[in-house]
Amino acid sequence: MAGHDTNILVVGGGINGAGMARDAAGRGLSVTLCEQDDLAGHTSSASTKLIHGGLRYLEQHEFRLVAKALAEREVVMRLAPHIAWPLLFVLPHESHLRPAWMIRLGLLLYDSLGAGHRTLADSRAVDLRSHVSGAPLKNTYTRGFVYSDGWVQDARLVVLNAMDAHRLGADVRVRTRCVSAHVEDGVWQAQLLGPDGQMDSCRAKVLVNACGPWAGRFLGDVLGRDRHPRVRLVKGSHIVLPRLFEHDHAYIFQQPDRRIVFAIPYEDDYTLVGTTDLDYAADPANVVIDAGEVRYLCDAVNRYFRTPVQPKDVVWSYSGVRPLLDEDGNASTVSRDYRITLDHEQGALLLNVFGGKITTYRRLAEEAVDQLAEVLWPERSAWTAQGDPLPGGDFADAERLLAAWSQRWPWLPSSLAHRWFRHYGTCTETMLGEACAMGDLGEHFGADLYQLELDYLIRAEWARSGDDVLWRRTKLGLRLSPVEHHRVHAYVARMVPMLVGATAERAEAQSA
Repeated sequence: MAGHDTNILVVGGGINGAGMARDAAGRGLSVTLCEQDDLAGHTSSASTKLIHGGLRYLEQHEFRLVAKALAEREVVMRLAPHIAWPLLFVLPHESHLRPAWMIRLGLLLYDSLGAGHRTLADSRAVDLRSHVSGAPLKNTYTRGFVYSDGWVQDARLVVLNAMDAHRLGADVRVRTRCVSAHVEDGVWQAQLLGPDGQMDSCRAKVLVNACGPWAGRFLGDVLGRDRHPRVRLVKGSHIVLPRLFEHDHAYIFQQPDRRIVFAIPYEDDYTLVGTTDLDYAADPANVVIDAGEVRYLCDAVNRYFRTPVQPKDVVWSYSGVRPLLDEDGNASTVSRDYRITLDHEQGALLLNVFGGKITTYRRLAEEAVDQLAEVLWPERSAWTAQGDPLPGGDFADAERLLAAWSQRWPWLPSSLAHRWFRHYGTCTETMLGEACAMGDLGEHFGADLYQLELDYLIRAEWARSGDDVLWRRTKLGLRLSPVEHHRVHAYVARMVPMLVGATAERAEAQSA
């Protein structure tokens, strides 16, 4: 049986695990990251895609969480300007739900909590009878408020953190499950089951439980702990509809149950609507939206927009399970903050992460590795807040970069160049390589998906299935027919053994 030594074994390839792997690798620590499925395969690809402070958390007096998230919003947009950008939100006023003075005061507080970090526009009141965002709304909505937050391609944020961790020396393994772990002579002895069915032993000074919804199960089933902190699982679902409005603002709607629902421009031709908040007790791997959630989200749209929608209009939906701190109260009011625990296990360390939200992942990772640094003495102190951008984010001006591309590759359609920029940033140049004509992009799979991009995602971004490509690294699943879906799945399944093997051989040759 093969085996290897590492400073830190991170179990879980969601945003927290990938963020911790990057932070630790950048401090000179050896890191192995294993994920039982795909990177961002569950919760981290099922968010509302927002980098935000959480306006609704002000009513729950979560001021510290909001301030922390607003500061991180700016950091994430600086680190990944190709996949994260500002977005203006419109809040139509309904006086019977919340008085206007309360909303205005809340927005002023929201602005002030982000002061000192904010580069986005301040909030303001608008007349919906003349403002562009009022056009698709019912005539009863005449007054509204506009404020700023951020949008992010959530699954790509995870992948980029894993790519940077790998660049910094981390060993990233997908489709690899930690099936057991115990301490022996002050060191964790873990067994990792790989995608080929082979078992590998890993010896680590620190074991990190970043399993998200599986955090409690990992402690019980894998580590054999009878008693461990409880994680409350909350299901959130979203629907995607054909585009409901022509402008580029998003909406935040107040619901009669005092929850909120977002309606957000999505992938140019669609509108994303979500989310729900329901307690969940089943297997997180099998979570799906139910008919009641679809109706709830459609009713939210119909409460505000002139043109009604029905469940049959939904073109796609997705659901995720958020692991939250186990507290009393309904699912929508449970804190989205996180808790990090560090336990000493017979000379070894066990670090657990419970809760959290995608906006604050970098801060969580920094705090976690700071705790480990006191024991492991890394070469470098905290660095990610002011460090280099994530892969593809090393540019100063998007328009100038796209203009340079149009000169360098005049044969490349501008729509394709723009999509690649919003997915890969300057890594597009690596992906294109020596291509000098459309024919060099290889087989066409539908929409604007070509063989060249699929090969890149397999080699550089750990794509191992058609769904990894169609629904996480891109959202081209929305645009391809069932026949085209099948072709993508078949191609990826055929090429993974060849491309992954060739990449591994080149890496071994370079290290030798």
